[in-house]
Amino acid sequence: MNAAKTQPLWAVSLGLTLLIAATGLGRAAAAKPNTLTPEELAEGWILLFDGETLFGWRPTSEANWEVADDAISVSQGEPGLLYTTSQFGDYVLKVDFRSAPGTNSGVFLRTSPKPTDVTSKCYELNIADAADNPFPTGSFVKRQRCQGDHDGTDWQTFEVTADGAHLLVKLDGQVVLDYTDPKPVGRGYIGLQLNSGKVEFRNVKLKPLGLKSLFNGKDLSGWKTYPDMASKFTVTPEGWLNVKDGHGQLETEGQYADFTLQLEVFVNGAGLNSGVFFRSIPGDPMNGYEAQIHNGFVDGDRTKPKDCGTGGIFRRQNARKVVADDFEWFPMTLHVDDRHMAAWVQGVQVSDWADNRPPHENPRKGLRLEAGTIIIQGHDPTTDLSFRNLRIAEIPER
Repeated sequence: MNAAKTQPLWAVSLGLTLLIAATGLGRAAAAKPNTLTPEELAEGWILLFDGETLFGWRPTSEANWEVADDAISVSQGEPGLLYTTSQFGDYVLKVDFRSAPGTNSGVFLRTSPKPTDVTSKCYELNIADAADNPFPTGSFVKRQRCQGDHDGTDWQTFEVTADGAHLLVKLDGQVVLDYTDPKPVGRGYIGLQLNSGKVEFRNVKLKPLGLKSLFNGKDLSGWKTYPDMASKFTVTPEGWLNVKDGHGQLETEGQYADFTLQLEVFVNGAGLNSGVFFRSIPGDPMNGYEAQIHNGFVDGDRTKPKDCGTGGIFRRQNARKVVADDFEWFPMTLHVDDRHMAAWVQGVQVSDWADNRPPHENPRKGLRLEAGTIIIQGHDPTTDLSFRNLRIAEIPER
């Protein structure tokens, strides 16, 4: 008897599934553009493009930038950039691009909104046909030419590691450029360029580099406690930072001005309230800007957050939607540069706010640019939250 004919249906189905996965077809079919895998979320990746809107981006010229078919596209208008509202320093950036024949475009790194000198004030990673341009796709314009001809009309992927003065570029997994800048640009925006021709972008993802731990998982070293306040901060057997009860706070000994903070949060109760304060006046009770933690929303509509919503800048800008749930760990990224601040929850940007008030040493009264402490809040007697993987990176000067 043929043994194959006796196999149960589940075994045949499993075999087919494994075959598809092995050929890569399963991964291609399952991959949804502009999303992050659980592994990417755990590694600290965030989405710069949500696949639906241009939230977190700003154009510098009149051009037909739009979102269509899960991609950012542009084909005509005044040459210029679509750039992030956040300035980044050291990071790994991934971006898929697709360009029509004859297109001249690029991805700008550590740039100003309207760059004037690509040889010293930013890095222009070119997208251009080799026959038409001395710096073809994969080159840094007027800095270093890549090796090889990488023209294509299908989707291609850049992966750029910008770490201090060293910038490494991969194109479809292959290293095409290894460049060290003798006078590196410290920080800047990420820009997508319209120069000439149609170009599309998707899967724009960033992972901050240089983060250092704020919590050792063993004790509260590096943090200032307030025993006279009601909140109780402890380290759990799993190595998590837990806060119960409130009103109270736990405050870093270090102070930070411009930074990227990443952490994971577990809300152990329905609709509980907490927050992360930053640029706080040391020693003052929760006197800083606040990134809210509250996963409640109204009438089953996640675009209607309760009490500002997780990732919203409390009393300044509500989160545009609630993407995290109570009773589940979720990652949160807080990014602060100059007067601008933004937050990502589950890798999705939910706030984008600039403090345009006149300067004031007290952030409750005006713009505070000075370094301040990070504070974790115990909000009220119902508070029960845990935190882990608290890491921070200061953003270099431009």
